[in-house]
Amino acid sequence: MSDAALRQFLLSADLPLLMQQARDQRDLGHGGTQTYSRKVFIPLTKLCRDVCAYCTFAQTPRSGQPCYLDREAVLAIARAGAKAGCHEALFTLGDKPELRYAAARDELAKLGHESTLSYLAEVCELVATETGLLPHVNAGVMGAADIARLRKVSVSQGLMLESVSDRLCERGGPHFGSPDKVPAARLETIRLAGELAVPFTTGILVGIGETREERIDSLIAIRDLHQRYGHIQEVIIQNFRAKADTRMARHAEPDFDDFLWSVAAARLLLGPSMSIQAPPNLSPHGLDRLLDAGINDWGGISPVTIDHVNPEAAWPQVSSLAEHAAARGRVLVPRMAVYPDYIRKASQWIDSALVGPVLRASDAEQFARDDAWAPGTDAAPPPPRRALGAVGPVLAAVVAKALEGKDLDESEVVSLLHARDADFHHVCSAANELRKKTNGDTVTYVVNRNINYTNICSFRCKFCAFAKGKISEGLRGKPYQIDVDEVVRRAQEAWDRGATEICLQGGIHPSYTGDTYLAFCRGVRQAIPGMHIHAFSPLEIVQGARTLGIPVKDFLTTLKASGLRSLPGTAAEILDDSVRSVICPDKLNTQEWLDVVATAHEVGLRTTATIMFGHIEHSRHSARHLLRIRRLQQDTGGITEFVPLPFVPMEAPLFAKGGARRGPTFREAVLMHAVARLVLNPVIPNIQVSWVKMGPQGVRACLDAGVNDLGGTLMDESISRAAGSKNGQELTPAAMERLIQEAGRSPRQRTTLYGEPDMQRQQLARKAAPLHVPIQVQAHYASPSSGLVKAGEASQGCSQRMEHVDHG
Repeated sequence: MSDAALRQFLLSADLPLLMQQARDQRDLGHGGTQTYSRKVFIPLTKLCRDVCAYCTFAQTPRSGQPCYLDREAVLAIARAGAKAGCHEALFTLGDKPELRYAAARDELAKLGHESTLSYLAEVCELVATETGLLPHVNAGVMGAADIARLRKVSVSQGLMLESVSDRLCERGGPHFGSPDKVPAARLETIRLAGELAVPFTTGILVGIGETREERIDSLIAIRDLHQRYGHIQEVIIQNFRAKADTRMARHAEPDFDDFLWSVAAARLLLGPSMSIQAPPNLSPHGLDRLLDAGINDWGGISPVTIDHVNPEAAWPQVSSLAEHAAARGRVLVPRMAVYPDYIRKASQWIDSALVGPVLRASDAEQFARDDAWAPGTDAAPPPPRRALGAVGPVLAAVVAKALEGKDLDESEVVSLLHARDADFHHVCSAANELRKKTNGDTVTYVVNRNINYTNICSFRCKFCAFAKGKISEGLRGKPYQIDVDEVVRRAQEAWDRGATEICLQGGIHPSYTGDTYLAFCRGVRQAIPGMHIHAFSPLEIVQGARTLGIPVKDFLTTLKASGLRSLPGTAAEILDDSVRSVICPDKLNTQEWLDVVATAHEVGLRTTATIMFGHIEHSRHSARHLLRIRRLQQDTGGITEFVPLPFVPMEAPLFAKGGARRGPTFREAVLMHAVARLVLNPVIPNIQVSWVKMGPQGVRACLDAGVNDLGGTLMDESISRAAGSKNGQELTPAAMERLIQEAGRSPRQRTTLYGEPDMQRQQLARKAAPLHVPIQVQAHYASPSSGLVKAGEASQGCSQRMEHVDHG
């Protein structure tokens, strides 16, 4: 539709029709998601050179009162916001007061600055550094230099266009005497922000004397700038409120239907994907109708500070907004000061110094994290939340399809991974019912020992804090390697403690060959014929085959003959090459990983399958991973269980350098287990939870979301511990069973392939002696050119002292 035709339609159509079309457009672009930002409001200065006829924010200098908040006052507000769970620091200030007031110039000089914008840049950086809040600045009309300077210290900026009507700047108009309200100046600031790639907020003010035609003109001007630069992340439709002690105190406020017309017009003019906001505190009795008019955002809500621009209008309770959203079939979701689309393209839209803080505050959809939990920490998960609203019919249909065992497509899996509120509870409940149908109330575990024979690695995986190589010398722990004798000793000790499995994995040591891996298997098989050897990731398999110059299939066949009985399906991370190229660029690509696992199945070796999530991937990447695992299992049938592995961030290089999220949120972590149960139904019957990463409370939540297996007792756990996990190195059979029973389930000890261990094994496991602590042999990274080190010679000449410790 042309602009002329759309204008005619907007000016002639009935309001109910406009609102219905606006709703449809909103739902097309934003689905059922209704957002808001949890913020603090920092009024850096209330001085302003403009004299708008409706404003109570702007003040004149007053004797004995500071013109600016000092640094400590700014930090006090920001710290209170951080403590209250805010993500955004909204800086609002008057326009260039130093150009009008000597008092402002004098105080700026004492603060060490010549301009308000210079001081603003300093305190934005201070707040971001000291509190972690992400600054958003409403700094008035600016030139390119100031916009660029503030871009380095804020994630987004804003300037209300208000209106393109020059008429409003004439004598007697609301903007008379306000040079910064000249429409051309404001449009130029918005244009410059686009040129400088600044995520930007703007909007119109309804009811200050403009006509509907002028509102349309204003919205078209905003649209045209966005079409040119793509930088307008939200448009605010704000209704004028008459305030005492202003020149417009007696000016009529806009009729609410007229305001709803403006909201609907904005949606139809700006399109489905634009984020359109109406401040809820200015229309407290019209929230449902605003939702019906096509908004998808409520703007900033502060648990700490008032709305300093509209101090008479109290913020609504977030719980009330959530209830209003639910009543309209929508889910309230917290966002940050920068919107998801711009976070996904952070290198283009966000200064490099701020990308890390933004990612740390983000969830998998690039909305704001809604809890303080992280995998591997001792932080308590958030308390269960009451589900609001009804389950969405589209999601309910996807769940029903999964329960029938049908293949889902990528978008359907993504919808499951995005489930919140009532949808989240529905997905978890359905997964749990499916678990009960598939596995009953029995929860299994295996008594095993992890043996990580070296942490020296020639690969450069950016998420790994375990491996020690050229780029990882500053990480926790020292490089080490152990020989075949020590591997056998640890395996024997595990056997004597009732273990039925050892899990062998390590870094890709530059001097290891396929013979190294064969020696490990032969040593254990010869010493302990009954021990199940579960060993070597697909990456180690490829490394071993290449060093011997033989096909992967031949190497796997030889390993099997040497005692290997199954493979851990690790090194999968995310089976999408756009992610792998960032987090593990020199590792196996997606197809290579799938091919190794399929070949293992072909030669009669079963495997597990894993996913490591919560770092840089988006939900579509996780969906592709799950679907690729499903297709692999449909083709081969060789996967015993699927194991979601939440990314443990604390010591990971990628996180330390600001390149990853803080692991999944608790909701996302639990949801991955539930979605895996549904997507992989019925081809993979066992879904396992990592107690090391999820902790006891997380395990219990996952047991109610489709999980039927707790994995291994481990005895030694090195990889998650190296990443910073605090959840221990061994969970004894007694502790395993206690955890399972407390969840109302029946424990069963299993073998690697889900058989039942003999009674002697089970009895030994329940009365196991404390472990001896192995002393690792310290080593140095050696390039392949330094010569191959044969297994059994790696620690030659080094004595190993064993100490007795009670892990009780």
